[in-house]
Amino acid sequence: MSAAAELQAALVAALAGADGIAGVASGVFDGPLARAAFPYVVIGDGLSLDWSHKTGRGREHRLGVTAWDEAGRAARLHALVGAIEASVEGLAPALPSHRIVSVVLVRSRVLRTPGGPWAGLVEYRVRTLET
Repeated sequence: MSAAAELQAALVAALAGADGIAGVASGVFDGPLARAAFPYVVIGDGLSLDWSHKTGRGREHRLGVTAWDEAGRAARLHALVGAIEASVEGLAPALPSHRIVSVVLVRSRVLRTPGGPWAGLVEYRVRTLET
């Protein structure tokens, strides 16, 4: 399995079982949805770059997680974003054939389009090395 696939699977499992997400969000989805009950969490498209060195192979992953909510205020969404951040930053380093060596928050943003749902976007840079 690729490093990106291993990281994606670990991320889905961590988010789906996380305090502050499980029982609050209707689900954690691995890709865009046509319909889901608010609030819900979606793992977005990822970018994977080479991060190898002289003696080993590595990858740098850019990943985004978006929480969607239709509530009138952003309070519940801010709590979901905080739970997402804690889950990503608490990922276990051991993956099946790779290990996570760094997790860095790139940005976190909560916004709403007029008349539309709230969106809380969290983006990370995660670096992995082959074991």
